[in-house]
Amino acid sequence: MTLRKFPILVLAVAMLLVAATAFAQSDPGVQGGNRGTGAALAAVTSNDNGNNPGLNAFFLDGQKRFQDVESVKNSPTGNNGLGPRFNSNSCVSCHSQPAIGGSGPAVNPQFAFAGSSVAPNDTRPFFITQNGPTREARFPFFFNADGTANTNNPNGGVEDLFTVSGRSDAGSCSLPQPSFNAAANANNLIFRIPTPVFGAGLVENLDDSTLQINRGHNLNNNFGIGGDFNHNGNDGTITRFGWKAQNKSLHIFSGEAYNVEMGISNLLFQQDRPLPGEDGNGGTGGTGLPANCLNLSGGGYPEDNSNPGQTTNAAVLDDVSAFANFMRGLAPPPTSNIINGVDKSASIANGRSLFISIGCATCHNATVGSTQVSSSTPSTSGVGSLSLNRVNAFSDIEIHHMGTTLADNVGQGGAGGDQFRTAPLWGLGQRIFLLHDGRCTTLLCAIEAHESNGGEATTVESIFDNNLSASQQQDVLNFLRSL
Repeated sequence: MTLRKFPILVLAVAMLLVAATAFAQSDPGVQGGNRGTGAALAAVTSNDNGNNPGLNAFFLDGQKRFQDVESVKNSPTGNNGLGPRFNSNSCVSCHSQPAIGGSGPAVNPQFAFAGSSVAPNDTRPFFITQNGPTREARFPFFFNADGTANTNNPNGGVEDLFTVSGRSDAGSCSLPQPSFNAAANANNLIFRIPTPVFGAGLVENLDDSTLQINRGHNLNNNFGIGGDFNHNGNDGTITRFGWKAQNKSLHIFSGEAYNVEMGISNLLFQQDRPLPGEDGNGGTGGTGLPANCLNLSGGGYPEDNSNPGQTTNAAVLDDVSAFANFMRGLAPPPTSNIINGVDKSASIANGRSLFISIGCATCHNATVGSTQVSSSTPSTSGVGSLSLNRVNAFSDIEIHHMGTTLADNVGQGGAGGDQFRTAPLWGLGQRIFLLHDGRCTTLLCAIEAHESNGGEATTVESIFDNNLSASQQQDVLNFLRSL
């Protein structure tokens, strides 16, 4: 090669790199700005056009309580009952992105808990970082005596990150943190992140027959996609909330979170909660929490109760009922054709068509159906109401086998270790952390994780990778961030 030709070759390579960069697809990123996410349904703010006085007051009261910070006891605002173990001390600390009721924020509030007045005796778990996802931790299996995971003895319960030990309001209660480092060394540690609850009242108000009919339509596909529902062990109806659709209603969803994530006993879950090993599960021989860690609030059980002595209607409710009312009244997240400040209407429209044609919408249904008539907001118009309203959640509410890449080896209800509810995609444009454990911060990472041995989405993900051009893939990504 002559020296004269060498610069020409360098220029040609550089031009190819520039061209490749120009056509490479990329996640537009978390969309900023106020789309109106976090607003109440129109029927709520109007008190169902004046037909249901107090409806908006219930919503606003629940929204306030959702933001309250809990104490063990002696709270000047009456928010007592935290602990003896907990993952956070308020609902909004886990559900604030991009508005109250959303998913985990950019700055993780859990990062500041250990060594502070919130959890003075605790150390920060290694997987809790300042700019990482808000998390809960679980051990899929109980341990053998040598510290290895006993894969024949399933666990899967939440291992709360922090204790109240050392707090001025916790008395002599002293509890150890779970052995997170040992669990990680045994490859026996998985995570979950908060699910957003915008539009959750609409999902709650879908009748089972609508979901079953929709499932029948979904099964008519050429992508190898099946899917089924998780069911309530008591009445057999379809459950629909949580990463594995393990919870039946927003009431149960709220009560379980209050008890598990904050340690607050309530009308649905009346006892303080030991860790899975402490309660004797798995043949561990545990005898429960020590006596000096019980009834720390001093008021007896349940720590969250109704308030019959209060004079306003909303104030009479217990916290769990108020939380459920708030979530039930949250409107679905609005969409936007503006991506990073630019109108991408044509790209988004094409991306939506491609999303459907390549099979993504076989699970992420644009519309799962319409709600049944609601006694809370009985308006028959459907617009802005819980009644007869289209649920454009981009989910089928079914559980699917996602394969080895995403499997967490935790069963909940009828959902097995690799089964997850199809995550609703409405609001995806403003989410920071993706997938059930927050492992991804880009759409491409999340999409690639859908290709997995034994996963129902493998064929569809392969079509996205191999059959779409870079510009078509970009259209799909723009569409997803428009939601």
